[in-house]
Parts: sequence; C-alpha cells; structure tokens
Amino acid sequence: MKVELVTTLKRQATRILSELQASKEPVLITEHGRPSAYLIDVEDYEFMQQRLELLEGIARGEKAITEGRTLSKEKAKERMSKWLS
Repeated sequence: MKVELVTTLKRQATRILSELQASKEPVLITEHGRPSAYLIDVEDYEFMQQRLELLEGIARGEKAITEGRTLSKEKAKERMSKWLS
C-alpha cells in the first residue's frame, strides 16, 4: 500500500489520483505521522459497499434465526403470495 503525507496530497493531488486510477492500489494519507484517511478507487469503494450491504443482510437473518423470528415455508409462501398477486 502506498503512503502519502497530507501535505503531498495537497500539492500533488492530480498525480496521486492518476496513480491511484492506474494501479487501483489504495493510498494511506498520514497527518503528523499518523494514519488519517484512505484514498481508494471508486469501483473498489462501490464494490465494498455492496459487499457490506450483503453481509449486513446475512447478519440480520442470522439474528432473526437466533431470536426465533422465522416462518415456516407455508407461512412464507402465504405472505409472499400477497405481494406477488
């Protein structure tokens, strides 16, 4: 992973963004020697957001199972038929 100072980002943003788009390698931005932010490619960010939504859905489903908030196949079909009619 590439690391850049925040001052370098301020001065050379065009170059850093161009390199990011070419390499798709995230850039860690540091400020006062500490991590401050990551720059990542737009497609990578959108992919991560989609994956996060999917994982959150799975987590909600697992929680519903452990809490006993599930339906039988027949009951689920009955509820679905109302939406599909």
